[in-house]
Amino acid sequence: MIHVCSLSKVEETVTKTGAERLLSLLAAGTEVMRPASITRENHLHLVMHDIAVAQEGMTMPGEEHVLNLLDFARQWDRSRPLVVHCYAGISRSTASAYIIAAALAPKRDEAELADTLRALSPTATPNPRLIAIADVLLDRRGRMIEAIQAIGRGADAFEGTPFELKI
Repeated sequence: MIHVCSLSKVEETVTKTGAERLLSLLAAGTEVMRPASITRENHLHLVMHDIAVAQEGMTMPGEEHVLNLLDFARQWDRSRPLVVHCYAGISRSTASAYIIAAALAPKRDEAELADTLRALSPTATPNPRLIAIADVLLDRRGRMIEAIQAIGRGADAFEGTPFELKI
């Protein structure tokens, strides 16, 4: 099970779910306190801004980020949950949860997965740059991109409501 939340809900979500792995996607300078129950080797912190096109002074999500994310996900034995978070729990984290689910269930239909994501999180607005990179790396031939475009932008919110995504 993948649990998605905002930075402010990390400790609560890890405690509530009994998660053993944590994926943090945050801009440089945004601090995250790794919960004591998560070992250092079970925490991946990727530094990037929530942007889809290059902007001066910002770190755009790149192929190395997605490769690291996929490697981290593939090392997960799934015996206990994985928590994925970004600052608001709306864009980088929802994109990453979608990517992980697609990678670990390669026969799962991209559109069905995107529709499930939308049903679970009305605010989900997956980062299109992360989705585009993963689409290429997972050889989905544009289907991930199309599926995420089809669900459109999520409802406006300062912070997403935590949710869980089954693989």
